[in-house]
Amino acid sequence: MFNINAMGTITLIDIMVKNKILKDKVKPSYKTFCYISLIVAFNTITGCSTFGPLSLEQTRLQYNETVKATTEQQLLLNIVRLRYTDTPSSLAVSAIAAQFERSQSFALIPFFVAGSDNNARLTNLLPQAQVSGADRPTFSLTPLDDQEFTRKLFTPIPLDGIIYLTKTTWPISTVFRLYLENLNWVSNAQSASGPTPTEAPIYEDFLTGIKALQTLQDRGDIVFSIEDKEEIIGSELALNQVKATDLLDAAKNGYEYKLNKVGTKWSLLKKTAQPVLLVNPQSLTSAEMLSAQKLFHLQQGLTKYIITQEALNPFASTYPADGVANIDLETRSLLQAMYFVSQGIDIPAIHESQGLVTITHDNAGAKFNWQQVTSGLFHVKSSTATVKPVNAHVAVQYKGCWFYIDDTDQATKSTFSLLMELSRLELISKSDSGPILTLPVGSH
Repeated sequence: MFNINAMGTITLIDIMVKNKILKDKVKPSYKTFCYISLIVAFNTITGCSTFGPLSLEQTRLQYNETVKATTEQQLLLNIVRLRYTDTPSSLAVSAIAAQFERSQSFALIPFFVAGSDNNARLTNLLPQAQVSGADRPTFSLTPLDDQEFTRKLFTPIPLDGIIYLTKTTWPISTVFRLYLENLNWVSNAQSASGPTPTEAPIYEDFLTGIKALQTLQDRGDIVFSIEDKEEIIGSELALNQVKATDLLDAAKNGYEYKLNKVGTKWSLLKKTAQPVLLVNPQSLTSAEMLSAQKLFHLQQGLTKYIITQEALNPFASTYPADGVANIDLETRSLLQAMYFVSQGIDIPAIHESQGLVTITHDNAGAKFNWQQVTSGLFHVKSSTATVKPVNAHVAVQYKGCWFYIDDTDQATKSTFSLLMELSRLELISKSDSGPILTLPVGSH
């Protein structure tokens, strides 16, 4: 075992020469070779301190990209499965443990040749350095096909979630077309929120109304906002019935005790956030506003509409003649939204002929074109080729065909991104951990 430092490589060669370990008249080229070999071996072995950081630099983004790509493929595969009336299934990558190992060795190999007296004699020492590394990742996969997964799939997105999305940069047309069953009971192709129907859905009025609202939003003429709403709980209380501790307890639990105007009675109030739609007074007579009011049975002339969830009677014939003063929403669950966008998949002709999917027909008996419903929102192309399409943003194989989102289809990519983020929020944030499948991967 030699302890070699940068200054000692030449000294080691000289010692071997002086002690006849190397021949006295060793060729200069061989001596130079020994110098270089020892220096390279030293640099290689002492460079182990950078192995960890370099491994992280070379693998972290690769793992990130792989997890992202496979998660997107899994979501697209589940959407395709739903179009074929198949069952969705998901695995979450709950942990990745990447173990990097490095080993190195250095040796001097004696080289003997037979002498004239049949005795072997040492002529040279050949330096040899060996460095090896290994990456042994371990992936932990958590099945999501349990009771909680199913419950979240079927739970409609809450009203505050819809309002939050409309207050961000997501277009109202994308959010409402994707996550609303109806608005004031004007149907957004409700029959498409499950297995593909055999009859064409009702969607025309909703789609026209939403396009009008999108135009108003683009111009800044409508704004979704949140206002505080006070609701009186119970009956009034005498002054001596409410103590300081009661005031504190009420505040901690989101309530408030408030005196009446004359200061003789207490009322317990519950404060809630009330979503509203504010309308620019200057746009009340615009063509888009009048169209939206007519299609969604809204009262004209209002600059504020209260937003509610499933509070209206489902029959428009029961509404006041001049319309209603609120915008009532029925939201979809994640599963319903996935069913809905699955109608935007191009089905290969061979699969239609084999009866693998349900074919929808219009009133005249002709094949219904689902792009009338999903155009500008979601479109998945298909290919019977054996290789992955080169222009695919996300692609999966299913039943011998490729299904993919075109990399130039920005509208579909945007909708898919929204679905992806909400699916992570809804499904992966589990309160109870299920069984975990841990897969160690062999070194390479």
